[in-house]
Amino acid sequence: MSTRSRTRLFVLHVLVVSLLATLLGRLWYVQVLTGDEYARVAAANRTREIVVPAVRGWILDDAGRPLVRNRTALVVSVDRTQLSQQPDGGEAVLKRLAKVLDMSYGKLQKKIRLCSSEVGRPCWPGSPYQPIPVDDEVDSKTALQIMERREDFPGVVATPQPVREYPETYGTNAAHVLGYLQPVTDEELREREGLRSQFSGIDLVGRAGLESTYDEDLRGRSGVRQVAVDSMGQVTHTVRETPATPGSHLVTSIDAGVQSVVEKSLRRAVQRARSQGSPGSAAAGVVLDVRTGRVVALGSLPTYDPSVWIGGISQKQLNELMSGKAENPLVSRATQGQYPPGSTFKLVSTSAAVESGYSLHGTYPCPGSYQVGNRAFSNFEGTAFGPMNLHRGLVVSCDTIFYKFAYELWQRDGGTDPVKNPKDAMINMAREYGFGKPTGIDLPNESPGRLPSREWKREYWEETKAYHCKHAKKGYPEVAKNEPSRAAYLTAISKENCKSGYQYRAGDAANFAIGQGDMISTPLQLANAYASLANGGTVYSPRIGKALVRPDGTVERKIKPRKQGKLPVPKRVLSFIRDALADVPRSGTAAGAFAGFPLDKLPVAGKTGTTEAYGAEDTSWFASFAPANNPRYAVVVMVAEAGEGSRFAAPAVREIYEGMYGLNGKKAVLPDGELPDELPKIDGGGFSPPPGYQTAPRSSSSGGSSGGSP
Repeated sequence: MSTRSRTRLFVLHVLVVSLLATLLGRLWYVQVLTGDEYARVAAANRTREIVVPAVRGWILDDAGRPLVRNRTALVVSVDRTQLSQQPDGGEAVLKRLAKVLDMSYGKLQKKIRLCSSEVGRPCWPGSPYQPIPVDDEVDSKTALQIMERREDFPGVVATPQPVREYPETYGTNAAHVLGYLQPVTDEELREREGLRSQFSGIDLVGRAGLESTYDEDLRGRSGVRQVAVDSMGQVTHTVRETPATPGSHLVTSIDAGVQSVVEKSLRRAVQRARSQGSPGSAAAGVVLDVRTGRVVALGSLPTYDPSVWIGGISQKQLNELMSGKAENPLVSRATQGQYPPGSTFKLVSTSAAVESGYSLHGTYPCPGSYQVGNRAFSNFEGTAFGPMNLHRGLVVSCDTIFYKFAYELWQRDGGTDPVKNPKDAMINMAREYGFGKPTGIDLPNESPGRLPSREWKREYWEETKAYHCKHAKKGYPEVAKNEPSRAAYLTAISKENCKSGYQYRAGDAANFAIGQGDMISTPLQLANAYASLANGGTVYSPRIGKALVRPDGTVERKIKPRKQGKLPVPKRVLSFIRDALADVPRSGTAAGAFAGFPLDKLPVAGKTGTTEAYGAEDTSWFASFAPANNPRYAVVVMVAEAGEGSRFAAPAVREIYEGMYGLNGKKAVLPDGELPDELPKIDGGGFSPPPGYQTAPRSSSSGGSSGGSP
């Protein structure tokens, strides 16, 4: 090789080595000296997926009148993740935002802190990765200040969003039926990873009532928007987008007019009780369509304003709802309240007695008291009526007739030394009527009530034996200081329960026959039992939801009540009981309450109930159905710690019928006493009611008209 060629090759080698050295130097500079900066910029220049929330469906009454709807509001939200990337952790941004929102910095800071066992409200119970709504009532001027100064408010957005609204159609509250919304929690997202793709920062989930039961249908399906962002976090363009699917509207069987009448009658019943010196601590009212098993109205007192949950409830508001003074307004007395049903329970006792061989048309003594074992069980106020038939026994509510039935049936089963397979006729008949188990209504957390059967007695004894044996020895010295007689009574009970509390005694059977003792029921269970009696024996699982309707007006699905079974009671027995109860408002225990009521126009059948509790006022009941000769509706009212059923619950039921049918000068809320058969129609983005129904105007009051307590 020539010298010239070697020189050229050497220069080429030097050039290649220089280029490699330059490349390696550049790589070292990029990866080592400025690696962190380039990594940050690279991470910032990427696509992001934004969950686009779906518009939540409305909740409507049977005629399409809104019970819950949406209104558009400008919502300001804060992204904790972006704030945390600020040099000062976002403190300056929050202070500027607090000033614009006319809110204290401390309050704003509390709104975006994460809830925990150590942190009280206000706080954010949702995911820390979601933008947190801090104000859902900003005006357009405020929103514009934020959006025009993005450099001053990184991580803060103001967007128009639908917000839940309660229009109080006909002045209804219905808080326990409708429920409320709260943000999905990070714990829920962790437990159900698939939920993450369905929720955005302002999405809420149903926590109670229909909002919870039909949450998935009402919520719809969130969309996803994939956007490209630059190093400043600004969106440069949309890569692709899957639109959100709006939630379906829930049409219910609740009639806003009837619901309003029920709520007003409950408030008046509580006020009457309190005006006469009784606590009147709670009340509930239920109206069922006996032919279909649908719920027409469901009222409960005390209640609360459902709008307190909108935008997040404050700690003060939550404390007020949870306080003893408020008397647990979050609990639905209609579906979760459990009380002895008293003499309203005699439809079960009568069915069981006749099924066990007692004659429908026999004559039975009705003394002032009846000896059950070593104890005398008395009629109300010890009244003696003399011999009478079973029809009259129901009309005047003779307890001693039913004590006799229960005691003799208990003896047939072997008494305290029961036969191998005791029939327990009354207990088993109660099960057939639906007592002792949830009705299956489409509302969450329904209470099951209680049937004090032999099995329950033994389980309860095993759970409480140690407690009773302890007090059987030491007594109740803390009670004896102020109430020696009550302490002696409690000690005697503990001695008996310690020794043989597992036994199903004669007194247990006698008390059960008149709906007292350990027997408890919800107002809904009792209403469902009376609906079963009225319709000829079909036991339904009640339903509030009637249909789910898509935003375009097509019916997604209809919701039908489920038949749970058939009463094992002959038609003639059911007819006999219905006829007897039809005389209760005419000449029986409810005659005073129905004086002046046009029973010839609307015959009402019903039964009063007055249940006693040691140291408390009586619970007042009236269970009914009408028209008695062709039943359509079952109506039950319970007023806790009020007094006799004939004085408080029965007048409330009368008011409900008057309002429903337009009697005694009142305007009918049901056209011809009938409910709409057709579903409401979509009309120009809204709903049009079926023929004969009008859209009611919004109540003049704001929020929950019933307030926190009756």
